[in-house]
Parts: sequence; structure tokens; C-alpha cells
Amino acid sequence: MAGKPRGEHRTGLLNGFAAYGMWGLVPLFWPLLKPAGAVEILAHRMAWSLGVVGIVLLVMRRWAWAGELLRQPRKLGLITIAAAVITVNWGVYIWAVNSEHVVEASLGYFINPLVTIGMGVLLLKERLRPVQWAAVGVGLTAVLVLTIGSGRPPWISLCLAFSFATYGLVKKKVNLGGLESLAAETAIQFLPALAYLLWLGSRGDATFAAQGPGHAALLAATGVVTAIPLICFGAAAIRVPLSTLGLLQYMAPVFQFLLGIFYFHEAMSPERWAGFALVWLALSLLTFDALRAARRGARALRESARATESAAESATTADTVGTAAAADAVGTTAEVAGVATEVAGVAAITAGTAGSAASARPAGSRGTS
Repeated sequence: MAGKPRGEHRTGLLNGFAAYGMWGLVPLFWPLLKPAGAVEILAHRMAWSLGVVGIVLLVMRRWAWAGELLRQPRKLGLITIAAAVITVNWGVYIWAVNSEHVVEASLGYFINPLVTIGMGVLLLKERLRPVQWAAVGVGLTAVLVLTIGSGRPPWISLCLAFSFATYGLVKKKVNLGGLESLAAETAIQFLPALAYLLWLGSRGDATFAAQGPGHAALLAATGVVTAIPLICFGAAAIRVPLSTLGLLQYMAPVFQFLLGIFYFHEAMSPERWAGFALVWLALSLLTFDALRAARRGARALRESARATESAAESATTADTVGTAAAADAVGTTAEVAGVATEVAGVAAITAGTAGSAASARPAGSRGTS
């Protein structure tokens, strides 16, 4: 039995590494789709993702949720908002990568946890611990340093961070599985995406059929590139603790940052290094606080388990004592009844005459049996 949880945990970790690793390496993919523009790539991603997710759902036979969703207008409205927000996120990210702003795009996902915390305070009235407040303050300082250093706010980073944080907030309200949510979102995105691609083709500006079958296959592969990491993430989320996922999530922006410097050769000014250093300090504070909170939670669970076991042992002991006492009482009652029967038998024998003694003995025998 112990081997199964270990195996499940290992499977979850492998899926988590795969998901965040693919998200971290995806900047290598988008430039392959040139000369297609960012909006055309985005439209293909939206359209082909629905096909891939639809096939997965068909294989898994998971369709019951669709009918339930259509009967819930409020949830359907939230899914529509999520689809719109993630469209902005995808579009800005594709444009940033293909415009050689990979490092700034990675910064967006570095500061995303800080933005998520800020939105939790402002919109959900969540209360922060002192270390979390310190992390948010350091993050704001980092944005200020980057703004002063470059002469403009890091709008790509901020747009990616706020759009993805909003997306996460809406999905929290929707409370729908990752695969099902992506299917619903891409179903909403599909018609606008298809309409744009048909319009682009009518003008003769589409690259899907004009750049050869290899280019067309790469554009179709955007659906796979979108769906596979999410499926792996879903497999990880149900098998590993949230604290582990929280640490794994930094893999993606780290890979993107390294690709931006060493593969795309983007410049890093001293002010930019300082801003990133402050962001990493803020994330270190958040990670330390999260791990400490996780340890406290685990300790509280262990103490609660011990208290439950102690209460169960006490109840078992009480039941055992009660059962023993009842058994002793029953035994004593039986012994008393037996003695009384024997006395009655002896009295009958003694009271009998010599002529009736033979019949009295069997009566006495029956009394002591």
C-alpha cells in the first residue's frame, strides 16, 4: 500500500516537470511560425486547441459537464470572461516572443504570484501575513526600478501578469476542471478565431496554405502545444501537494529568462538586473513563507491525528472495561443461580423419605446440570 502513494507522487512530479518544462521552452516554438503574424498564430491556436481537447474528451468520455454548464448562465458568463482574458494573455505573449521581448515576458510570470496576492487583498479581502506584505512591497519596488531604468513601465510584463492573475481569479469562481475549462474556453474562442482566419484568407494574407505543408502542420500543432502541458498539469495537480506545485511554477519563467539571455541574446542593463534581483527576492520571501505555513499546517494535522487516535484509544478502553464488567456480572449471576439450584436439590433429597430417595436423586441431578 505504501508503494502506490509513492508511485502516484512520482507520477505527479514527472507530470509537473513536463508541464512547466514545456511552458518554459515554448518560446522556441513561436518563432518557427513566422512569417505568420501574432494575431494569425493566436487565431490558429484558439481554433486547433478546441480540436485537440475535443479528441481528448471524446477518448475519456467526459461530456456530462457540458450540459450542466449550458444550464448555468452565470458560470457560462464567467467562462466567457476567462476566454477573453486568456486570449489577451496568449496574444501578448506570442507577440512578445516573436518581437524579441522574451526576458520581459518571463518577468510577467515571475511577478504573477505577487499580482495574484494583491488581487486577493483588493478583491477577495484576504489578509496577508507580514512576510507576504514585505514580498509585495519588494515587488512594487522592483517594478519602479525597472520603470526608471528603461524609461517606461514594463507593460508587457504587467499585461501578462494581470491577465493571467485575472484568469486564475475567474477560474477559481468557475470551479471547473482544467481540461473541461479549456474546452469551454476554446469553444467560445473558436467562432471568432475561424471568422478571422477566413477573413484573412479572403484577403490573401493568410500563410496557412501559402507557406507549404510544413508551415501548415506547425500552425495546426499550436493546439497540441496548448493542450498537452495543461493535461500534464492536471495530472500533477491531483497527485502532488500545492506547495510542490508552487515551487515547480518557477521553472517556466526561469527557462524563459535563460532562453532570452543565452539563446535570443537580449540585453540586460544594470537597472534590469537590479529589478529582476528584487523580484527574485520577493519570490524568495513568498516561498519561505509558503513553506513555513505548509510545515505549520502539517504539524497541526499531525497533532489533530494524534488527538483523534488518543480519543479513539480512550473510547476503546472504556468499551473494554464496560464489556469486562458486564461479563463479570453475568458470570456472578450464573454462579449464584447454580448454587441456588444445588441447594434446592439437596433440600429435596434430604426432605425425601427412604422410599422416595431414588426419585429424589434424579431431581437433584437435573438441578445441578
